Amino acid sequence: MGSVFGNPFWFKLNSQREIMNTMTEQTQRKQEPEITPEVIADHGITPEEYSRIKEILGREPNFTELGIFSVMWSEHCSYKNSKPLLKTLPTSGPKVMVKAGEENAGCLDIGDGYAVVFKIESHNHPSAIEPFQGAATGLGGILRDIFTMGARPIMNMNSLRFGSLDTKEAKHLLKGVVAGVAHYGNCIGIPTVGGEIYFDESYSGNPLVNVMSMGLLKHEELSKGAATGVGNPIFYVGATTGRDGLGGAAFASKELTEESTEDRPAVQVGDPFKEKLLLEACLEVIKSGEIVGIQDMGAAGLTCSTCETASRGNSGVQIDLNKVPMRETGMIPYETMLSESQERMLIIGKKGKEKEVEAIFEKWDLHAVNIGEVCEGHMMRVFEGEKLVAEIPAKALADDGPIYIREEKEPEYLKETRAFDINTVKEPTDFNETLKKLMDVPSIASKSWIYEQYDHMVRTDSVYIPGHDAALVRIKGTNRGLAVSTDCNGLYCYLDPYEGAKIAVSEAARNVVCVGGHPIGVTDCLNFGNPMKPEIFWQFHQAIDGIKDACNAFDVPITGGNVSLYNENPSGAIYPTPTIGLVGVLPDIELRTPSAFQEQGDVIYLMGETFNEIGGSQYLAEVQGVRAGLPPKLDLEKEKQLYKAIHQSQQKKLLRSCHDLSDGGFAVALTECCFSESGKSLGAKLDSLGVFNEGEVRKDALLFGESQSRVIASCDPENVEALEVVLKETKVPFQKVGVVEGNRVQMDKLIDLPVSELEQIFRQAIPRRMETQS
Repeated sequence: MGSVFGNPFWFKLNSQREIMNTMTEQTQRKQEPEITPEVIADHGITPEEYSRIKEILGREPNFTELGIFSVMWSEHCSYKNSKPLLKTLPTSGPKVMVKAGEENAGCLDIGDGYAVVFKIESHNHPSAIEPFQGAATGLGGILRDIFTMGARPIMNMNSLRFGSLDTKEAKHLLKGVVAGVAHYGNCIGIPTVGGEIYFDESYSGNPLVNVMSMGLLKHEELSKGAATGVGNPIFYVGATTGRDGLGGAAFASKELTEESTEDRPAVQVGDPFKEKLLLEACLEVIKSGEIVGIQDMGAAGLTCSTCETASRGNSGVQIDLNKVPMRETGMIPYETMLSESQERMLIIGKKGKEKEVEAIFEKWDLHAVNIGEVCEGHMMRVFEGEKLVAEIPAKALADDGPIYIREEKEPEYLKETRAFDINTVKEPTDFNETLKKLMDVPSIASKSWIYEQYDHMVRTDSVYIPGHDAALVRIKGTNRGLAVSTDCNGLYCYLDPYEGAKIAVSEAARNVVCVGGHPIGVTDCLNFGNPMKPEIFWQFHQAIDGIKDACNAFDVPITGGNVSLYNENPSGAIYPTPTIGLVGVLPDIELRTPSAFQEQGDVIYLMGETFNEIGGSQYLAEVQGVRAGLPPKLDLEKEKQLYKAIHQSQQKKLLRSCHDLSDGGFAVALTECCFSESGKSLGAKLDSLGVFNEGEVRKDALLFGESQSRVIASCDPENVEALEVVLKETKVPFQKVGVVEGNRVQMDKLIDLPVSELEQIFRQAIPRRMETQS
C-alpha cells in the first residue's frame, strides 16, 4: 500500500511548526505529549470517533495508540468516505484470482498458468511539495504492492496532471516529477512504457501523480499478506527506519494551503537500488516456501503492515520495537510505528525456518530481523522491550473503521456550463491555423520530452514504445502480449462526472482494442477534492456510477486501486479525475496493430459516427477559450460493436493501422497517424470527412469535435472489400475517407499542410515551453 498522507496531529497546518518543536523536545526526552482535545482534533479524529476508540479499548488510548488509530482510520486506509460507493463497483469475474481490497493489488488469470498483478495509486500531495522524491517514492510504493504478491514487475505507467505549462510552477513540477519517475524506474530496471499527461489551470498547485505497475507470475507463485500460524516469526526486512516520511499518513486528508511547503519533512526519500535488492530477495524467499505471508510497509509503515496481516489471518501479532533496525536515535514508539521510510517489508516466516529466511536476505545484503511472532487471539500488541506501548484489536484498525454517508449536492456551476449554446461559437475562418494551434497544445502534443527520459526498453519485452494508443509488452517465452492504457479527461468529468467517467473507461478500453488487446480488468485512481463538500461528493458518486456502468457493459472487473481525496489548492478543487488503468491480453502478439499509417496507397477509413458535439473539447477550450457545454455522449452498445469490428478485422489481418479519436478530434487523430516512429512519415489525402448527415454537423465539429466510439484505420487496397464486409456485419457506421498519399495532410479542401510542419509543431510544443523562461 502506498502512502496515505492522512491526519496525524502535526499536520494541522496552522499550528504545525509549534507542535513539531514541542514534539522534538519531547522526543529527545523519550516522552509522549499529553493527549488533549486539541491533539485529538489535530489527528483528524472527531469526538464521536474518539468515544468509539475508548469503547474499543475500554480505556483512554495513549499517544502511540492515538496515532495508530489516526492513520488506520484515515480515508486512504479505511475508505471511510468512499467505501459505501466503492462496494457498488463490479469486482468479480471468472478471471479474478484476488479481488479488490483482499490484498495489496488485484490479480487476474491470463491463461496458460500465468496471472497478472496490477494496480494504480497516487502520490499527489507529496509531489506538490517535493516533486522528485514524491514521484520517485510513489513509484517505489506501487512496485512493492506488486512484488509483495509474488509477481515480478514487468512494466510501469503513469498518469500526470499539472497546471498551465506556461507557468514557472508547472515547469518546476513537471521537471521534478518526470525526473523522479525516471530515476526510480530506470535504476530499478523496470520499463516505463506509457501513460498520459494533461495541463490545465485546474491542477495548478495540486498536481496529480498517478503511477501504475504490472507484474507477471505463475499461479503457484501467488503470495498473500496474512499472518497465520501461532508461533510463526515476524520478520522486518529491507532498509532501516528513520523519521523520513513521518506524518505521511496524514497530509493528503488536508487541502493544500500557502503553508504546505512547511510539510516537506512528510515526503519520503527513496532508494531504488535498495528496492532492487529487496525485490529480488522477496521473490526468492516467496519461491523458497519458507514463509506464509508478506506485506509491504507503505502507508503508516509498521502500523498498517502488522494490523492488516493480523486481520487477514484472523490472528494476533506482537512485535518489539527495540529490535527494529533504526537509522536515527531517540525515536519514540509513535514515530517508529508511523514512519514511512521506504524499501521495507514485513514477512511472516515459518517457525523453525528462521535461519533459511535470514540467509536469503543476508545474500542480498539486507536486514532480516525477527521482531515478533504470530499469537493467539486478535490483538496487535506493540512492545518496547518489556514495556507494552500499544494494544489494539487488529480488526478494529484494519476492517472496522468508521463509515460515513456524506451529503451530496449538484454543483451550481453546472447550470452555467450546461447553458452553453453551440450557435454562439463562430467557426474558424482558417482551419489550417486552427489545426496548427491544436497540435501545439501541450495536452495533445508529443510527450517525447517526457518518455525519452524513461528507459522503456529495459528487459527487452517492450513491443510498442510510448506514443501508441496503448503500451504493449511481450510475455517472455510466449507469443502472447499485454496491452495497457491509462485514461481520463478531467474536463469531461467536470462538465458531467457520470459521462466523463464512463468515457474514461471506454477510451482506455478502445486504446487497448486498437493495438489488438482484449480488455480483462481495470484498476482506478479516483482523484477528487474534499469529500466533506456536498458538491465534491456528488461528483464522486456520479463518477463511480459511470465507471460501474462502463465496466459492466464491457464485462471487465475492477481489481483494486486508490482513492485520493482533498485534492484542492487555495483556488479550489481540481477537476474530478477518475483515472482508469485498463489491461488487455493479446492471444497472438503477431496480430498487433500500430497506430500510425504504414504504406503509401493504403485506404483510410473512419469507423463510427460524428455528431454536432464540441462541448468539453480541446478545440472549444484552447481555441475558443470556453470550458463549457456537455461532453460527447457515449453509447456503450455502439462502443462494444466497434470493439467487435476491430477485433474481427485484426483476426483476419485486414488492418494496417488503427488509432482512436479523442482529444482534438478527427483532424488531430488523422495528423497523428501521419507521424511514424520509424521516421518515414506519410501524408493523407481525404475527399470526405466521414459525415452521414450532410449539413447537420458543423465543419469545426467534423474536424475537431470529440464524438465517441470512433477510430481511424487503414488497410491494403486489396483488403477493402473484406474489411467492409466485417464492418457491415458488425453494424459499425463507416466511410472510406481517403488514401495514404504524399507528404501533406489534405482534408476535403479545408486543411492542406505539410506533414513536416505539423510534426515540427507537435514535437516541439513541450520542449519549447520547457526551454522558455516564464
